Amino acid sequence: MARKMGRIANTEQISKKRAAFEEKRQATGQAHKVEYFHQVDDPYSHLMAQVLAKFAARYDIEIIPRLIRGTGGRHQPEQEKLAAWARRDCALIAPHFGLNFPDSAGVVPAREQQNAANRALTNLTADGFLSQIEVVSTKLWLGDAIESAVTSAEAEASLDAGSARLAELNHYSGAMLYYGGEWYWGVDRLFHLEQRLRDLGAYKEADQSYLVPRPDLDVSGLDASGLDLHFYPSLNSPYTSIIFDKTIELSHACNINFHHKPVLPMIMRGVAATQAKGNYIFFDTKREADFFGVPFGNHVTPIGEPTRQCYSLLPWAKSQDKDKDIDLLSTLLRYAFSEGKALHKQTNIRQAVEEVGLEWSEALNHLGSDAWKSLVETHQDELVQGMGLWGVPSYRLSGPSGEPDLEVWGQDRLWLVAAEIRRRTSRPTAGKS
Repeated sequence: MARKMGRIANTEQISKKRAAFEEKRQATGQAHKVEYFHQVDDPYSHLMAQVLAKFAARYDIEIIPRLIRGTGGRHQPEQEKLAAWARRDCALIAPHFGLNFPDSAGVVPAREQQNAANRALTNLTADGFLSQIEVVSTKLWLGDAIESAVTSAEAEASLDAGSARLAELNHYSGAMLYYGGEWYWGVDRLFHLEQRLRDLGAYKEADQSYLVPRPDLDVSGLDASGLDLHFYPSLNSPYTSIIFDKTIELSHACNINFHHKPVLPMIMRGVAATQAKGNYIFFDTKREADFFGVPFGNHVTPIGEPTRQCYSLLPWAKSQDKDKDIDLLSTLLRYAFSEGKALHKQTNIRQAVEEVGLEWSEALNHLGSDAWKSLVETHQDELVQGMGLWGVPSYRLSGPSGEPDLEVWGQDRLWLVAAEIRRRTSRPTAGKS
């Protein structure tokens, strides 16, 4: 598994595959074909609907639109929770991207509205789809009437074909763009595809900015001592491994009250990941790691007993110094995901302990103990029951008084945490202008 995932997350291998694809594309005279998979009840697809035509107009590409159904099953085992989270998340991020998500929209549109939207988007040419997608999607989420002469049977056939193509390409989500063997998820990853197309010279105007650039993580000069940031990482999470240190750096930069709350990996909590999802996550993490300038890919998964052994040392490490548990988990993540040091080997755990300045002879008194279990269970209850989330890394930003907690999931939401810290620290206090 480590060797396979290492190949997926290898920069040289990725570059070779891209070059081979482009060589073949040029030899056959094909255009830059980008397949887009639209799921009408998916909030992320609604955000993509607002930029798709602009994307097609800005680059020398051919968009091939496809309608799909939600995959569900083992790929999306928490469908109701996922739908609620997606609706909430899209409303949070849309304003930062200059996009809109209707305040009046429910978690999912009514079934008859979804059917009408699918009919309206069926049997259109690619240009017709691009001209109609934003209008139809907006009417859908607003609950407005959508008219179409297309039959339900025709729409179902279109959904069958699109969903089959998605499965053929070994993916499972809506709002996905596919080009040259790689997947790009919605507005969050569009800038990666834009960069790839720019590197190929496939732009119409070279000096244009990204349609949806990744916002900054800058909190410099802020005093967030009146706020609290709760951070929920896991030792077996590729995404956690590339954002852990940046999260700590952000907390130090703004003097926020930081709460480190590790949880068990999802798979150890009964949330399985399919091979297709695992492959995509690992590749996507590598792409994000390269963007951040963070090493990633030389790994040995610490799932199972290695995680339990490492977690057993965290309460003790914290008792030695308030940040030693953070230092230790940071080191363990680096070992597991960028240095390829197997944490089922006690010698590597020992090396991590000593690297952060702790005594291994004392650590042995706590290795394998159960002191960590109640703490981690409390963290998991906060995450799942309290916040309605289940994945990592997750964040909860609290304060000042009168502000609702910001609760977000994903390494690609740390920028949103930073934006909220900036807003909340500049908010006028009561009685002052």
